[in-house]
Amino acid sequence: MSTLLVVHHSPTRSMQALTEAALAGARDDAIEGVDVVVRPALEATAEDVLAADGYLLGTPANFGYMSGALKHFFDSTFLQVGGALDESGGAAGSAGATAKRPFGLYVHGRYDTEGAVRSVLSIVQALGWRQAYDVLEALGDVDDGTCAAATELGGTIAALLSD
Repeated sequence: MSTLLVVHHSPTRSMQALTEAALAGARDDAIEGVDVVVRPALEATAEDVLAADGYLLGTPANFGYMSGALKHFFDSTFLQVGGALDESGGAAGSAGATAKRPFGLYVHGRYDTEGAVRSVLSIVQALGWRQAYDVLEALGDVDDGTCAAATELGGTIAALLSD
C-alpha cells in the first residue's frame, strides 16, 4: 500500500475548508491502495516524510511567504530526508531518498499567494520532489468552486499513488 502524507497549516476557516476538501479527494472510495496520513505542519516528522510515497502540502500565504508552521516543517526535516543545497543556496544536483516523489500544493491568501508558492516550490525543488499537479492558489473567500479544485487536487495526487 502506498502512503500519501498531507502536511498542512490550517489556522483559518478558509484553510480548514481547503484541507477538508483535499482530504475528501484523497480519500475518495474509487482510489484504492493509498493510506492517507494527515499531519499538522508542526507535528510532521522526517520519519513521516521518509515513509510516504507522495505529498500534499497546504499553507496560508502570510506576509508574502508560506506559514511559519510549514517553514518549520521544512527546516526540521530537510537534511534528514535528503534535501541538498549547493554553495549558493540553490538546489544541488542530486537529492536524497525522497527524490522524484510526487507532490501537490494548495495555498490560500487574502491578496497574494505568489511569494508563498515560490518559497515552497524552491524547497521542494531542493528535495527533488516532482510537481504532479498545478498549484492551487486561492485568493479571498473560499467558495464551492475552490473547494472542488482542492478535492480534485487531493484526488489526483492520491490516484497517482494508487495500486
